[in-house]
Amino acid sequence: MARMRITQSAVTDIMAGAIPNKTSYFYDEDVTGFGFYRTPGNTGTFFAEYRPVAGGSKKRIKLGRVGTLKASEAREAARKAIANAALGKDLATDRATERASLTVKELVERYILEYVATKKKKASADFYRVMLSKHIAPHIGSSKATTLSRTDVQRAHTAMSKTAKVSANRAISLLAAAYVWGAKNELIPTGTNPAHGVDLNKESARERFLTEAEMVRLGEAMREAETVGFEANTTGAKHSPKGQRTVMHPSVTGAIRLIMLTGCRLREILHLRWSEVDLDRGVAFLPDSKTGRKAVILSAAAIAVMRDMPRVGEYVVASDSSGTPEEKPRADLKRPWAAICKRAGLEGLRIHDLRHSFASVGAWSGLGLPVIGKLLGHADSKTTQRYAHIADEPARRAADLIADQIATAIGGK
Repeated sequence: MARMRITQSAVTDIMAGAIPNKTSYFYDEDVTGFGFYRTPGNTGTFFAEYRPVAGGSKKRIKLGRVGTLKASEAREAARKAIANAALGKDLATDRATERASLTVKELVERYILEYVATKKKKASADFYRVMLSKHIAPHIGSSKATTLSRTDVQRAHTAMSKTAKVSANRAISLLAAAYVWGAKNELIPTGTNPAHGVDLNKESARERFLTEAEMVRLGEAMREAETVGFEANTTGAKHSPKGQRTVMHPSVTGAIRLIMLTGCRLREILHLRWSEVDLDRGVAFLPDSKTGRKAVILSAAAIAVMRDMPRVGEYVVASDSSGTPEEKPRADLKRPWAAICKRAGLEGLRIHDLRHSFASVGAWSGLGLPVIGKLLGHADSKTTQRYAHIADEPARRAADLIADQIATAIGGK
């Protein structure tokens, strides 16, 4: 047992030192009962020790992990715990009571609110809330988090899968992450995770690459949509007179063309502001893409599309609120996209498939995977490996060319 002034720098130095063979305890020299320990697994945990007023043995409660909690925050938490004990309030008992009463729904809600909403993107938090309300809450939301079993989760997953197999998998992944976070924050006992080991539904890769002929049909459908328009039964519009044609706004077709010509994600284009575009230099600066800040190289074709798009607000892709004080980016392209795909005979094609098609053209043309990954903004090179089989085609064509000449020379067929 060592006594020291527990500061952030002191804790960092100790955690960076040689890993101990057994758990080492360090106590603060100012606040009696406050300390932290380091395990042979190189995990550091802050704690507070106190003796209840009613008597009995000394109690120890974990305050949080080193790295998750700062030393100053842990010190303040220890002061409160020890002070409350002096007043007869046993936080260890209170925490045990809180654990016993916490429901699965409350655990996941806290994970989303206290971790996802603060550490990740808003879109992730919104998506998780949908998973919670549509899948987790209806089946196991009212169950106690500490008593939920793997069998309960497996049954819930089976029920979810009847309507949405992929979403059922995502819901279980969310549940597993919430339990990991809950254990780190002392909301549930360590090692409790009934979502681990659940048999998930098989998922097949949904990669779809447009052929050149399909791109031609898609282009023709977009030109028709923005000039003469589609009939009401094609667009899915309600209460439109039979035979009436609906012409699409150039921002809609422009957005689709930009996705095709840049390989950007849908939200990256819909949320792109004119202030983030430098047409003279041919660059768009995305302050908050899926992988963080990134610059998108704009081709001459993409620049031409942008120059033709109407500037009616702060966003490149105009929405219904463009030009108003409450302007918001367009939410989606679902209805016009469905109509264009139907006209082009490409029903079932996803907008995200345009991004895959951009990458496939680059791979087929002989561009290296690192270049393709940079254009797409991949943070991990492993993500670009999905196009490796296409990237082999230029080499295959070169091998055939060389081998044909050699075969001719040696009399091969």
